[in-house]
Amino acid sequence: MMGSPTRVILGITGASGVLYGLRSLEKLVHLADEIQVIASANVQDIIRTELDDHAPTIEAFLEQLGSFKADVRVCNPKSYFEPPASGSYRHCGMLIAPCSMGTLGRIAAGTSDDLMCRAADVCLKERRKLVLLARETPLSLIHLRNMTAVTEAGAIVLPACPSFYHKPATLMDAIDTVVDRALAQLGLQTASKEWMK
Repeated sequence: MMGSPTRVILGITGASGVLYGLRSLEKLVHLADEIQVIASANVQDIIRTELDDHAPTIEAFLEQLGSFKADVRVCNPKSYFEPPASGSYRHCGMLIAPCSMGTLGRIAAGTSDDLMCRAADVCLKERRKLVLLARETPLSLIHLRNMTAVTEAGAIVLPACPSFYHKPATLMDAIDTVVDRALAQLGLQTASKEWMK
């Protein structure tokens, strides 16, 4: 579909590591044309807990970013009358960052009990990219089996493991090594360096 808009779905769960989701959004607003954001109900609490100097809501965070090219819609996480709930909504993929083990488990079980899990289920059934930036340690056998199940169904499990090839100088530098890899899985290229250079 040459010339069609680049559409991305971004899920942000209440797992620790909300900065992964916010940094993904900060980069996506300059890379994509349209972004559907689905945030878990407790994301605001996590933002306040982990990043007390940041805006407490996704909408406020977007306002702080200023001007950008993407059309961003913050979806109602409990509504199924949102574009990501339908297979007819064409997009280049969905990233869930961070992805809690609860969300990953519900995706593995095919339990579409909210918009986030429904959108992920749609990605799998429509054979679209689904990248799960898993945030948990250590991993139980249940976690590992769920990761195997979603991988067999077509998802990409990308653990939130920063790389240190380029000697990141700040926390954001380390976060970017993960976020850039996740966005690359969706076919979106950032300014990240190749590790051999």
